[in-house]
Amino acid sequence: MKNNKPRIAVVGAGYWGKNLVRNYAELGHLSAVCDSNAKALKPFGDSYPDVPCVTSFQELVKSKDIDGVAIAAPAEMHFYLAREALLSGKDVFVEKPLALSLSDAHELKAIAEKQERILMVGHLLQYHSAFIRLKELIRKGELGRIHYIYSNRLSFGKIRREEDILWSFAPHDISMILCLAQEEPETVMATGGNYLHKKIADVTTTHLEFPSGLKAHVFVSWLHPFKEQTLVVVGERNMAVFRDTVPWAEKLLLYPHNISWHNGVPVPDKKEATQVEVEQSEPLKAECSHFIQCILSRKSPVTDAQEGINVLRILKASQDSLLNNGKKISLKEMLKKQDIFSAHETSFIDEEVTIGAGTTIWHFSHVLKGSRIGRNCSIGQNVVIGPDAVIGDGCKIQN
Repeated sequence: MKNNKPRIAVVGAGYWGKNLVRNYAELGHLSAVCDSNAKALKPFGDSYPDVPCVTSFQELVKSKDIDGVAIAAPAEMHFYLAREALLSGKDVFVEKPLALSLSDAHELKAIAEKQERILMVGHLLQYHSAFIRLKELIRKGELGRIHYIYSNRLSFGKIRREEDILWSFAPHDISMILCLAQEEPETVMATGGNYLHKKIADVTTTHLEFPSGLKAHVFVSWLHPFKEQTLVVVGERNMAVFRDTVPWAEKLLLYPHNISWHNGVPVPDKKEATQVEVEQSEPLKAECSHFIQCILSRKSPVTDAQEGINVLRILKASQDSLLNNGKKISLKEMLKKQDIFSAHETSFIDEEVTIGAGTTIWHFSHVLKGSRIGRNCSIGQNVVIGPDAVIGDGCKIQN
């Protein structure tokens, strides 16, 4: 790190990558832009002539002139790019989702912990000043006990083919709801519709039920007549509405509605909404600044790897529900069926070990500290692995 100033490389020169480039440049921390497509890099070379634009990711992460990597590549590349950057000793910011599978997400978390690196997920709205203010109101008890939460994220486009609307739009809302709920849901149920392509959902509604009795739902669509980005929190004392498509003065409203009872009949007492003052700031710049501060302080980000895993777990349960005609999914049961690996009770597994999904470890085997075992491996009886050994996917090691 030069002059106590983290040097950040942005990986991915597409639609969202250019926003990261702009913000890190304005913050004075942009040190490189990387994309395998040299043509996509040309505009950045013109706009930032002093910033290297490179096509080799492998060379980038080996560079001693880079401290952190911000990944804005297609979702299917997140795991590979983040993994390589972490193993190369870089702090990593990765756009949502953290990965496309829970096993990959857990592996990234384990590598980050072993390497003592920062791993941050781009759940942008956690850094929005209106959402931060909403959290403060809830923490101070202004809303009272929370009854239910819902969010709408709707627009006409941008329509994707590499992912459906659930994975494209819903992570932000799930992240906010989990943050406000301060607990994980017991059950998840999702329904949706595929209209433009028979295998890609264009609209979904996901219902969450929490142990405390709190209920929430997330409605997302890219096939909608108008744009809406709304989060509603209904409490026993006040109701809050966060809308990100209106002027700043109206972004966070508090409704002091209440219910009074007359002869056993609930009577609504409607009140005028009050505007809650919030700081006018760009959420993405706040998010980028937070990553830089985490690099400097070595403190865990607000949206760290575990938070990314929690969101990914809800996405996976929602996807399972969609594929099963809206079946209610128990997260507890889902996790039982999706053990990251299977190890016999007589086996020994040291700390700081990464083991891929589907791997089986048999009697009296010992996996030593720092070892990494891939997916779908079979480790026979009395096998000793490590320390710091690396085994690829699909390997079979006999007794």
